[in-house]
Amino acid sequence: MRFIRLIFIITGILFSIAIPGCNSRHEYSKISSDIAGIDAIRENDKLVVITDFNSTDYFIYRGTPMGYQYELLKELTDYLGIKLDVMVSNDLDDSFKKLISGECNLIAIDLTVTKDRKKYIDFTIAHGQNRQVLVQRKPNNWKKINRADLEKQLIRNQLDLAGKTIYVQNGSSYYERLRNLSDEIGDTIYAVQTPEEAEQLISLVAEGTIDYTVCDENIALVNQTYYPNIDVETAISFPQYIAWAVQKGNTSLKREIDTWFTQFKKTTTYAVIYNKYFRNQRSSEMVASNYFSLTSGRISEYDELIKKYSELIGWDWRLLASVIYQESRFDPKAQSWAGAYGLMQLMPNTARRFGVYRDSPPEQHIRGGVEFIKWLDDRFREKVPDQQERIKFVLASYNIGYGHIEDAIKLAEKYGKNPQVWDNNVDGFLKMKADPKYYMDPLVKYGYCRGIETYNFVSEVLSRYTDYKNILSDQILSSATIP
Repeated sequence: MRFIRLIFIITGILFSIAIPGCNSRHEYSKISSDIAGIDAIRENDKLVVITDFNSTDYFIYRGTPMGYQYELLKELTDYLGIKLDVMVSNDLDDSFKKLISGECNLIAIDLTVTKDRKKYIDFTIAHGQNRQVLVQRKPNNWKKINRADLEKQLIRNQLDLAGKTIYVQNGSSYYERLRNLSDEIGDTIYAVQTPEEAEQLISLVAEGTIDYTVCDENIALVNQTYYPNIDVETAISFPQYIAWAVQKGNTSLKREIDTWFTQFKKTTTYAVIYNKYFRNQRSSEMVASNYFSLTSGRISEYDELIKKYSELIGWDWRLLASVIYQESRFDPKAQSWAGAYGLMQLMPNTARRFGVYRDSPPEQHIRGGVEFIKWLDDRFREKVPDQQERIKFVLASYNIGYGHIEDAIKLAEKYGKNPQVWDNNVDGFLKMKADPKYYMDPLVKYGYCRGIETYNFVSEVLSRYTDYKNILSDQILSSATIP
């Protein structure tokens, strides 16, 4: 299928470098006047970010959202005291357009800093340096060839790229570099732009579908651990700065990010994050795992059961999966200090009500948890008619109990807030139930509770659900390549 897809791509693409006068520069004539500075972002309580999905930047492994860019973004938003809202795209042109129009606040990928791009975006402080390298395939019998003979069969001199066809991601700086290199060597390099992102193109080189691609050296080195038959030692550029991008003129957001990153890069936490994704030999084992969701399309070994029982409550299965991850990390033997047990961490009395016991098989734990969710949903159906809004009330009740949420609804009504809306309405009064002024109110039947824990539970489940949707969408899975 990938080969067929590539044939369609190739037949629809012009070999731009070979055509005199062809202009590859991307023009963005409209610069948005609607710039959301840091104050507006804080007021909105979220940073909207575009990043890409691949084996280093953003992915799901055993149900956990991970990735170099993702972890940096979590650190940044924690520093700013706001939520992270991630959008995914491997289409650079589309990402630039969304940034310029104000649909997002930040592009968080390793963008090469170029003069052309500075015309329509502002770069944050450089995160580091990188250089572009040629990715080529070693001969089939490369393990039996001595080093000297192997070197003779590989391209090491950029002059030898004359007449070669090289596939690169559409809208990337690699294309522009190949145009310039074509001028420098005084001969034609056939650079073909495709929708495939760098890692997908590397896999096509490794499997023999195409002969060459170009990407950043750090990405190439990581992928060499997955594909030992590729060579990434031939540089085609000098070192270049890499950075994130904000809207042109968004000086307040840029200043906050630059201040944070300058300090954060000196910390042990940053070193740990960087080493995890770029120097960890176990990364190849993780990518090959059945639970590396970008390639397998799976979250856990219980996915089929989760899909089956989620239909009973009309939930997206990825939402139910996020609940189970939050409760037990998909460990059927999990047990809390309070006595809850199993995949869905039901308390003993609740579990028995739905026919679930400690030694029940995982399917019964999932069934019982879903039946409990359905019971809660039925109780909220009249109080909160909107299904999407009701999910938040159900999640909160699943965590802390129906009675405490009922108290919070009554307090919201008393103080003029909307009792049918969770965010910035009922959720606030649940948190206030730790304050005597509120938990001693005659309206309150169930007394004190640490509502902040439930507030965080709902937020984390829904945030992870967004991550699951980002990575486990039909569009992304159909374009993912399997090492």
